[in-house]
Amino acid sequence: MSDMITETLLKHLTLLALAAIPLSLAIGSSIHILLTKRDSRAGIAWIGLVWLAPILGPLTYLLFGINRVHSRAQEWKRKFSTDYRQNYPFDTRNLQHYVPASMQTLSRLSNSVSKQPLLGGNHITPLFNGDQAYPRMLQAIENAQQSVTLSSFILRNDRLGKQFADALAQAQQRGVAVRLLVDYMGFRYSFPTLKSYLKRVQLPYAEFMPPNWPHTMPFLNLRNHRKLLVIDGQLGFTGGMNISDHHCRNPQQCIPIEDIHFELEGPVVTELQTIFAEDWYASTGEMLRDTPWFYPPKTPGTTLARAIADGPDDRFNTLRQVMLGAISSAQQQIRIMTPYFVPDSSLEEALITAALRGIQVQILLPGRNNLRLVDWACRHHLAELIRHGVDVRLVKDRFTHSKLFMLDDCWTLFGSANWDNRSLALNFECNVECYDDWLTQALNQHFDQEFIQGEVITLESLSRQSVLIKLRNAAAGLLSPYL
Repeated sequence: MSDMITETLLKHLTLLALAAIPLSLAIGSSIHILLTKRDSRAGIAWIGLVWLAPILGPLTYLLFGINRVHSRAQEWKRKFSTDYRQNYPFDTRNLQHYVPASMQTLSRLSNSVSKQPLLGGNHITPLFNGDQAYPRMLQAIENAQQSVTLSSFILRNDRLGKQFADALAQAQQRGVAVRLLVDYMGFRYSFPTLKSYLKRVQLPYAEFMPPNWPHTMPFLNLRNHRKLLVIDGQLGFTGGMNISDHHCRNPQQCIPIEDIHFELEGPVVTELQTIFAEDWYASTGEMLRDTPWFYPPKTPGTTLARAIADGPDDRFNTLRQVMLGAISSAQQQIRIMTPYFVPDSSLEEALITAALRGIQVQILLPGRNNLRLVDWACRHHLAELIRHGVDVRLVKDRFTHSKLFMLDDCWTLFGSANWDNRSLALNFECNVECYDDWLTQALNQHFDQEFIQGEVITLESLSRQSVLIKLRNAAAGLLSPYL
């Protein structure tokens, strides 16, 4: 009898222990969520999941909900100890006095949140479409004497992709140090990929965050969207353009892509190189220090510029804060050109508030988009903005991939980031903030040409849409935090 009691007791204890495991996992996950999640909506969603699915929920949270990139970034930067600003100190004294009075608070905000200095002496040239940008970039690689670093989200296996690979390989054969970094997912925008070709020409390259279980599997949704090319540490290119034939004007393409890239000279290029060096170290463990990667910067121009890196690491939310600060700093005009416009509630409310206080807010979007789901979600957001006075227009029958944000006639933000949650919360991005009347006015002229010819979106045109289209757009809008 005692044996039976003992056996029954052991069974009950075993069952209790098994029942305690999911309960413990749910409690432990909930505590971690409460202590670490700043977004209450995300916290509520995760807590709901770990309690509704006490085994699967905590496991999913363990893999995808914990931001390990933040702590890993701190580790990278502790090891990546070279301080380039000590080796090549920039004279930032009194630069703040050259910032327009209306932008002084914005400049201080950018300095605080980005931890990047505002640098003088830069010269920045806009390059329109691949027809202007790619020849300048390829010529720069051909003229390189010491080093070339290239980072791209997409490197297609097409004519342009092979042209860049050949240019890099030839530079390496001349004795130039070359490093190529491509995002893992971006590599796969063409099949087969260009990897075998890169190996054949013996080009040193790395993929950003490939799915290496268990180290990077939780980060598959976190992509490197930056586009950086730095020559000899002193000439840089950045903007929204990937390496692809699609960015060149070709009437045979179904949706021709229009974009703007930028050529940069001056101290800000050193900051771009530093961002590349951090990404390269994170991907390979190799530290790019001193020569041939870094050289004392020249000061060929007068533009005040700041490189702003953003990502789901210790730089999380940097661009969003700068954008919010910029909207509140506008005195006359806000102009936005972006291919993917799915702003969160904070940015949407900031734009509405700016319009209500009399600021002219103009948004230019592509008339044809390559991502239908994002386009549907975008259209769901437009009605509320238009209702409060925001002027929204579509570039007719073209896909504009340009990413511009301009205030009045003196401030510009350009780079790789879009106005959506993917860019502002999930991707690693790089933008450049500029205080320059000439550059801003030149880009305003380009904006004017496109905006005047654009299709005006009105509340009336939106109300005429069928119920099915409205439901489709509203359903896509629910996915805005994930787009």
